Amino acid sequence: MGWFSASEYWLGSLVLQRGVAVIYAIAFVAAARQFRPLIGASGMLPVPAHLADRSFWQAPTMFHLRYSDRLFAATCWLGAGLAAALAGGLAGLVPVWAGMLIWLTLWLLYLSIVNVGQTWYGFGWESLLLETGFLMVFLGGEQLAPPVLTLWLARWLLFRVEFGAGLIKMRGDRCWRDLTCLYYHHETQPMPGPLSWFFHHLPKPLHRIEVAGNHFAQLVVPFGLFAPQPVAGFAAAIIVVTQLWLVLSGNFAWLNWLTILLAFSAIDQSTFARLGLTPAERVFPVTPPWFAVVVIAFAAAMLMLSYWPARNMLSSRQRMNASFNAFHLCNTYGAFGSISRTRYEVVLEGTLDTSINDQTVWREYEFKGKPGSVRRLPRQFAPYHLRLDWLMWFAAISPGYALAWMTPLLNRLLRNDATTLTLLRHNPFPTAPPRFVRAQLYKYRFTTAAELRRDHAWWHRTLIGSYVPPRSLPRNC
Repeated sequence: MGWFSASEYWLGSLVLQRGVAVIYAIAFVAAARQFRPLIGASGMLPVPAHLADRSFWQAPTMFHLRYSDRLFAATCWLGAGLAAALAGGLAGLVPVWAGMLIWLTLWLLYLSIVNVGQTWYGFGWESLLLETGFLMVFLGGEQLAPPVLTLWLARWLLFRVEFGAGLIKMRGDRCWRDLTCLYYHHETQPMPGPLSWFFHHLPKPLHRIEVAGNHFAQLVVPFGLFAPQPVAGFAAAIIVVTQLWLVLSGNFAWLNWLTILLAFSAIDQSTFARLGLTPAERVFPVTPPWFAVVVIAFAAAMLMLSYWPARNMLSSRQRMNASFNAFHLCNTYGAFGSISRTRYEVVLEGTLDTSINDQTVWREYEFKGKPGSVRRLPRQFAPYHLRLDWLMWFAAISPGYALAWMTPLLNRLLRNDATTLTLLRHNPFPTAPPRFVRAQLYKYRFTTAAELRRDHAWWHRTLIGSYVPPRSLPRNC
């Protein structure tokens, strides 16, 4: 079955598989460390309440059978362990069928988490990890030459990620069409990184070149993925470089890293050679007929499911980051169809005072990733995902994003809830809980170079007003 296998892509396939395993491990660890205050049995949005009125087919998850925080934690750590083992080469030590079962187990475990994660898991990179992880089941592990069909499906997924993002920009905010979006984006993106201040202060002509380059990389280059070599390899290399630029300029969890890994599905031995690498040739055993049948059936199913994302991309009402089925297969992707011109931040504060007046002393809670203290340089967390920090950015844009969880969050701060405080960088009330908490809305902007030298501050902020007025717990709580 010479047409079925592509041994010249064995190294790119290896990088893809090992890399996806690393991302899986990070995702499971992030879930284990954050789930209790977010979706645990006593969390802000508890899993049992979420599943109470949903069938299995509406939300496929093993937690329909039983839920407990201990079981959820065990699920996360089992997934992290299996993923770490695959990243370390387990797939090369077990039979092909066993490797497929391990990859399938990872997918099922993470699907169970995402489908109970609610708004905390409502991000495109969750679906991207599930769809990419499902492809890994059919890549042959490290025992067989990668199947051509699976590699093409990986390229089709990469195409949807890049081309979908390009289309949503051109159909969305005018600033993408007049090349000015990056005048604002580095400052107003959800979670700036340590280099974002410097990216923001690049000359405006360079920002316009960045946007034009982005349009080329997302609207033109993806078609090259389906061309013969060396065009496909060059297209993949361009995508890798542009995604690394995004990695440097902000924090987008594992979105950019998964996109980079998918690009390796189009990098063959000759492309590596052009980059100065000379990987050895490998001789693989003949592909078992049963494996070929399974892969062909899978490819046919994915081809049928591709109708919905393809139609969505061609539609003038294109949707961003949407799943067309509860199993998160063959999704549509895209981000930043509109760009904020002004950055707003919700700042949480508390006080030990027993009454509120003009002399009340308010102390500020500090988050791990989102901007707070004006003198704190933004940190790099990606590919790790800080879920509360991201949702706080959405809450600042519109209170509607926080209707379900803001009050539970504030109530937990009033009790100095230990699990909730693990989501924060600094608790200003280490010995006794506050009597009152509130949320204030600020406008933030990056300081100028002169302001940074003078004030040693990366941000300047201006109070807009109250977001949530002071609140306390009832006396019987």
